[in-house]
Amino acid sequence: MALGRKPFIFQIVGYQNSGKTTLTEKLIERFTQEGQRVGTIKHHGHGGMPAFGDEQKDTFRHREAGALVTGVEGAGMLQIHARKEEWTLKDVVSLYEAFSMDVILIEGYKQEAYKKIVLIRSEEDLSLLHKLKNIICVISWVPLSPIVSDAYPAFHIKDEQTYVEWLIERMRKSRE
Repeated sequence: MALGRKPFIFQIVGYQNSGKTTLTEKLIERFTQEGQRVGTIKHHGHGGMPAFGDEQKDTFRHREAGALVTGVEGAGMLQIHARKEEWTLKDVVSLYEAFSMDVILIEGYKQEAYKKIVLIRSEEDLSLLHKLKNIICVISWVPLSPIVSDAYPAFHIKDEQTYVEWLIERMRKSRE
């Protein structure tokens, strides 16, 4: 990371089983291929503190995809796993900045103010688009109405190459 340069940060949000972790893995792999140092922050959205190993499956998947720093937070408990020698979401982001991350992917924390990718699994999930701010794109499992696709860049979940490249380009432009 260039000295003094803030990391590119965005959230991946959606309801349970919408594909957040799978998308996060794909983005970690692609950003890492671009030579970016990636960290991830996962919100333990099931209530209470994450038990050791409870959310490990997702943070393990993040690490396996190439994230250098991974963490899960819930009910004030922050578990971080980091590969480097040498707690509100804002606190965690600040901590991650100390690890010199180029990209920070946040899985969850729907109501926070970072730029968001919204995953839509079913038509019922469309209500998220009215509740959330700073949406940069929508990735959907179901066809979207022209109203939605006119309001946001919208992609079908199976069009992975297109939306991943779109997000990579967005990160590049933010660096210019």
